[in-house]
Amino acid sequence: MKQAGIYVNHIFCGILTEDEEGFHFVYDKDYLLRPDAAPVSPTMPLTDLPYEKEVMFPVFDGLIPEGWLLDIASSSWKIDPRDRMSLLMACCKDCIGNISVIPLGHE
Repeated sequence: MKQAGIYVNHIFCGILTEDEEGFHFVYDKDYLLRPDAAPVSPTMPLTDLPYEKEVMFPVFDGLIPEGWLLDIASSSWKIDPRDRMSLLMACCKDCIGNISVIPLGHE
């Protein structure tokens, strides 16, 4: 299982998990109570219900580099280009835009 903390505007907003069933995202309960809480994407509005998908959520997949930059990241960190979660955690700690991804650990 792989997990990453998701931040919006440098504020912790939830946890993204990959396990044998796919990908899961859940907003943090404290984040949902904030008056300035913003969703990570218009397709993932604020809710206390978990989001589940067999493939990486488009909002997070779109943060992963493409083309020659993906080739460099993949070869430098020895990550299979199909391992979207590992690439997300390795490459997206400080992205352009308002979302950051910080690894929580691996099992």
